[in-house]
Amino acid sequence: MNFLFDIIKGMLIGVANIIPGVSGGTMMVSMGVYEKIIGVVNNLFKDIKKSIITLLPLGIGMVLGVAVFSFIIPWCLEVYPFPTSFCFIGLILGGVPAIVKPAKESLHKEGKSISAPHLIAFAFFFALAVGMAAMNETQTSFANFDLNVGFMLTIFLVGVVSAATMVVPGVSGSLVLMILGFYEGIMSSISGFISAVFAFDWAQIFYYVGILAPFGVGFIVGIFAVAKLIEWLFEKFPSITYCGIIGLIVASPIAIVIKMGHNNINAVTIIVGIVLLAVGTWFTYWFGKKTEEL
Repeated sequence: MNFLFDIIKGMLIGVANIIPGVSGGTMMVSMGVYEKIIGVVNNLFKDIKKSIITLLPLGIGMVLGVAVFSFIIPWCLEVYPFPTSFCFIGLILGGVPAIVKPAKESLHKEGKSISAPHLIAFAFFFALAVGMAAMNETQTSFANFDLNVGFMLTIFLVGVVSAATMVVPGVSGSLVLMILGFYEGIMSSISGFISAVFAFDWAQIFYYVGILAPFGVGFIVGIFAVAKLIEWLFEKFPSITYCGIIGLIVASPIAIVIKMGHNNINAVTIIVGIVLLAVGTWFTYWFGKKTEEL
């Protein structure tokens, strides 16, 4: 049962990672697996068997989430932006208690109350998330792109940056990809690769591997690099780190609304969006409580 629940958690995290404005790190917090993932990544080679057992179902879920919803989510955001965006706002809000509780515990352990450094960390990262969402971007298409060394190095570095931001709660890796101008290219490459596999089009398969392989390697490097940094921050400045994360999470719904399309908004989609907001909030909160009991 735990294995199945972890696959579902991984799918939600994977889907969150491909939605501009939604943070995969926030979804990890909402699912109650954030610190576990960071700890396992940082101690991967100390106990490889335990690490694989922990990461395997989450990894399967993430891959399934990205693979399936790389077709669905862009369509939903384009055709039904209001209900789709508000659904994910609900999923984020439902996980807020999961981060507030350990934040309070860290303050208690340190024997501190909220002070200027805590407020500054909250305000800085809140403004950072909103500011990134407000930035305009020009997207780059990879169709018929020349796969030279310079391009692959660029994609590798984009993978490092996107992974680093995806791991940080409250920061949307997809939003960062949009700001860098690579979101459309990466998403179309994922869906194009899947379509080419089912069509047994080897030329297209190798073409998309040339794009996704360096991006994937960079992604792995970025995860390991930022995981070490976050573990150090939690060790040295736990309560301040939590305040910064809460600032990012609180800003996430605002970032989603900023990036939300404004087409096809009417009374019906607004009502559906409000219902999905409530359902998403309830589901994440219930799911978090349910998994705590297992």
